Amino acid sequence: MKPRINIMWFRRDLRLVDNAALYYALRQGIPVIPIFVFDRNILDTLGERTDRRVEFIYKTIESLQTQLAGMGSSLRVFYDKPLIIFEKLVTEYGIEKVFTNADYEQYALDRDKSIREFLRQQGIAMHIYKDQVIFDGREVLKDDNTPYTIFTPYSKKWKATLAPFFLKPYPTTQYFHNFFKQQAQSLPSLEQMGFKATGDAFPSSVVPEQLIKHYAQTRDYPAIKGTSRLSVHLRFGTVSIRQWAAKAKELNDTFLNELIWRDFYHSILWHFPHVRRGEAFKKEYDAIRWRNNEEEFKNWCKGQTGYPIVDAGMRELNATGYMHNRVRMITASFLTKHLLVDWRWGEAYFAQKLLDYDFAANNGGWQWSAGCGCDAAPYFRIFSPAAQTKKFDPELKYIRKWVPELDTPGYSQPVVNHEVARQRVLQVYKQALKQ
Repeated sequence: MKPRINIMWFRRDLRLVDNAALYYALRQGIPVIPIFVFDRNILDTLGERTDRRVEFIYKTIESLQTQLAGMGSSLRVFYDKPLIIFEKLVTEYGIEKVFTNADYEQYALDRDKSIREFLRQQGIAMHIYKDQVIFDGREVLKDDNTPYTIFTPYSKKWKATLAPFFLKPYPTTQYFHNFFKQQAQSLPSLEQMGFKATGDAFPSSVVPEQLIKHYAQTRDYPAIKGTSRLSVHLRFGTVSIRQWAAKAKELNDTFLNELIWRDFYHSILWHFPHVRRGEAFKKEYDAIRWRNNEEEFKNWCKGQTGYPIVDAGMRELNATGYMHNRVRMITASFLTKHLLVDWRWGEAYFAQKLLDYDFAANNGGWQWSAGCGCDAAPYFRIFSPAAQTKKFDPELKYIRKWVPELDTPGYSQPVVNHEVARQRVLQVYKQALKQ
């Protein structure tokens, strides 16, 4: 007879503590088998075989496996397409229910719809819980039940809606005895999946309280350690958003606002599905006639534009999978405004390179920089790389770290004159927005 079990399907929630779906799975009293799928629908599309995200996930999965083995249980890890895995699992086990946490990206929504339908045909219920945001797209609305498109009023309503139980952790640990008892299963290796380890060190999930307390004063300066570097952990759920929102509420409102931006951008995706399709939030901006010079785009990607702050940011991204948030705004503005390259090109490049890549935040940030997003700066507000450098890296410490050939004949000449580029983009945007 097949063992009667429930399944906990880990995705963007790679932790055992304060995990919504895991809590509800374990408290059923039926043995729970935790699974993780290295999804070939995603991995087979990745061109870079030393992808840092895959390596980060892999190391996290190894850690989860060690924790579960200590309880006499095991994570079952697969490398395949999710539907194929569930087709196999229903032949091995008497599955009562499948528990998982919501993922709001389009591929994930389509995947979950197909899995849910397959399980329904087998008489198996699939339960999906909110875990990676505090409020999903339906929970923070205007008084007339329409969505916010401006961050400040959204954040005020978000804070007014927040009650203590929204931040209450799920007490998973008291139910750990309900994990299915089995020998530790072996994991497919990175090499078996066609990937190579970079050996990079990843950001710690431990952040000093002093950094959070002084976040408002330090966050804009890329040469210092003034940001939390938690984005990758929030992206893959190795930390709890509830824990960090509670801490931010206590320590620093500016840091809390950064967490609220995550919910805001997810709300935009929920209510404005045309954004998921690669369209501008403000549809009139789709009329812009981008120059899309491929050589200039390549120079931007490589960090060889002749604008030091831009080049430093792009080199940091290419070397580490990370870029400081202030510098993300500068590099994105430069690509869209100075070079008049379609923001979708930059969005795709960041999606390929960023360790903390999240569609909602990446899309929202790029549309903000291009002027076509919700709550975006007016199109005529154009970052001056020189002014940004003077304000946020005045001693050139960040720039010199990543552009060591600065002030030598070997450094690139500027690909465009700032003032010429400024006048050009103003003309192009004005022309497009007249229509």
